[in-house]
Amino acid sequence: MATLHMLSHSPFSDSRLVSCLRLLGPGDGLLLTGDATYALQPGSAQLQALGLMPDTIALFALEEDLQARAIAAPPRVQVVDYPAFVELCATFAKVNSWL
Repeated sequence: MATLHMLSHSPFSDSRLVSCLRLLGPGDGLLLTGDATYALQPGSAQLQALGLMPDTIALFALEEDLQARAIAAPPRVQVVDYPAFVELCATFAKVNSWL
């Protein structure tokens, strides 16, 4: 079953991003919200790790959170607004929020 994994905490404050990346499987998706969007900062080790994910794993970021932090999404990232966020949750079989 494909799972949408949602991260909202800064990748610089704990190891949730690393733990999540280890559990992602083919067909899964990863949605970065809130401070988790800092993982998309150019030149960061976190962005490099996200770039190593297989193409079978979709990568999303919430548009409002990117704008609030003045972060530009790299080409691999699908930027979503709130209606698309809700749609994503309904599209995947399971949703796992990394609290």
